[in-house]
Amino acid sequence: MARAWFGTDGIRGVANGSLSVELALKVGRAAALHAATDAAGPTILVGRDTRRSGTMLEDAVCAGIAAAGGTAVRLGVLPTPAVAWNVLRLGADAGVVISASHNPYPDNGIKLFGADGYKLLDAEEEAIEALLDAPADLPTGAAVGTTTSEPGAGEAYATWVAAAAGLRLDGMRIVVDCAHGAAATVAPSIFHQLGADVTLIGCDPDGININVQCGSTHLDHVAAAVRTHGAELGVAFDGDADRVLFTTATGFPVDGDHILAILARDALERNALPGGRVVVTSMANLGAHHALTRLGCVVQVTDVGDRYVLEAMRRDGSVLGGEQSGHVIALDHQTTGDGPLAAVLMLAALRRSGQTLAEAAADVEKFPQQLISVRARREGLPECTALWDAVAAAERELGNDGRVVLRASGTEPLVRVMVEARDPDRCRALADLLVAIVERELPVTG
Repeated sequence: MARAWFGTDGIRGVANGSLSVELALKVGRAAALHAATDAAGPTILVGRDTRRSGTMLEDAVCAGIAAAGGTAVRLGVLPTPAVAWNVLRLGADAGVVISASHNPYPDNGIKLFGADGYKLLDAEEEAIEALLDAPADLPTGAAVGTTTSEPGAGEAYATWVAAAAGLRLDGMRIVVDCAHGAAATVAPSIFHQLGADVTLIGCDPDGININVQCGSTHLDHVAAAVRTHGAELGVAFDGDADRVLFTTATGFPVDGDHILAILARDALERNALPGGRVVVTSMANLGAHHALTRLGCVVQVTDVGDRYVLEAMRRDGSVLGGEQSGHVIALDHQTTGDGPLAAVLMLAALRRSGQTLAEAAADVEKFPQQLISVRARREGLPECTALWDAVAAAERELGNDGRVVLRASGTEPLVRVMVEARDPDRCRALADLLVAIVERELPVTG
């Protein structure tokens, strides 16, 4: 069955546009009908990020849950991974997150988690889509559902994340950029509990400044603050805090490739990496592959998307995987990508090693890479013969000294062009060539 609404990470769209209040109500109702296991109706946790449209969509989702006889538990502003963790802590039947993650603030989204704390499988999302407009025998009278709240969910999660470090961070000087997003509700508590000397930025959400020139999509912001305050490193979350990136003391960016290599080395030294397996996506830099191989790791490659990383990890018993974007999954701790958790695990690894972040990150010698997002008619990508012929020619030219990856964004009208090559000039030239073909062959109309 083709899915009309769900993409690679839930439903996304312009709030009050394609993502309407009416759709949000239907999703809440369908999620409750899908999660129902008995006459009492399901309990579903609902969290959101700081977008202005969040409360509007939260009200609609909660109304839909109650209309289907469920109990909607409002968690308020909370990171996506905190909702997943609280589903398990509270024994809820499902979780809903209203967020568009790193997207611009006019967008919003709806992500769903099952009772096991994992994002729903494709088949489960398809079942919910089938219920959106299906007739349903909805309850009346005393059987109608209700809405309540769980104000302690954020602090409970923060305490759990801090404990995951396994040591204290006293004296460590860091800058933390919360992107004016959901991390602002938990990051201060996490790092203060660990004793770090923290400078917090991006912690003043106003509904429209989420991700704006800050957070993991704009590392210049945290890098400048690190230099200003003489900090050891910077930590930057995205809007819903399921991702994290870093900067060194001099402002050098440290992405998911570096993070996975650093965490893998630390886990190997603690005999905590089963089979030496690390799962990455096709976007991982060849330098990360080389670094992980030198460590003795077995590197598994999946399609782009945390759901594919997680699928491979669960299938093979891996505990560490993630994406270059900073979406890191530590499956021995958490069921989904978790920015605050990954940050704490990284800082603990650095403290155990005695290295600076720059020293630890130097193990990954990156191939020159061009990653360009092209506004394009993404649905035409699979049949674009001229483009794929050009990709094949580029791959023949590069041989073992580079690679090309093209993919359609799962959430935006974009085609992402990625080229890696030992020669930076050739890397740029090939990327420019492919971008020009995308723009010519797949123009966005209207």
